[in-house]
Amino acid sequence: MAKVLVLYYSTYGHIETMAQAVAEGARSAGAEVDIKRVPETVPDGVARDNHFKLDQTAPIASVADLENYDAIIIGTGTRFGRLSSQMAAFLDQAGGLWARGALNGKVGAAFTSTATQHGGQETTLFSLITNLLHFGMVVVGLPYSHQGQMSLDEIVGGAPYGATTIAGGDGSRQPSKIELDGARHQGEIVAKTAAKLFA
Repeated sequence: MAKVLVLYYSTYGHIETMAQAVAEGARSAGAEVDIKRVPETVPDGVARDNHFKLDQTAPIASVADLENYDAIIIGTGTRFGRLSSQMAAFLDQAGGLWARGALNGKVGAAFTSTATQHGGQETTLFSLITNLLHFGMVVVGLPYSHQGQMSLDEIVGGAPYGATTIAGGDGSRQPSKIELDGARHQGEIVAKTAAKLFA
């Protein structure tokens, strides 16, 4: 049984919802799955004033946790076309794991959320994938076996590089069925890949 970590940072809850869907997909493939989030770096008052979702129940991860998993699926919202500072600050502390090669050969994947269709989803995924490759991980995206990402019937997220959702400029749009199906599909593929590699 593969052991999978879904590691995320979510400001308004969109990535938290996607993380749960990713975890469902990984569990459906028989994986043991933990969902953890990275620490918030914004002062509490600023977070409250800006309506951050502060009732998230996932435990806070430590960098030391990462080497305990066969696969790590990382999700964060986009900040000007790249990963959030909260996730970057967390990953930047993993130099010791990198130096020891502790993540070499493990499976990695990425998912994200933007306010708009063209808000940097793919560049954010690549900024996460760059970290995964530097850690020596085998990267799994969201293949076109998830046909929903090709839909022209509605606005949808999704890219071959990872599952995505579009939140809307005011954050009112929640992940759609197609987007959540994509997240589940990616989680399932990651878990199956890890199971094959670590059988």
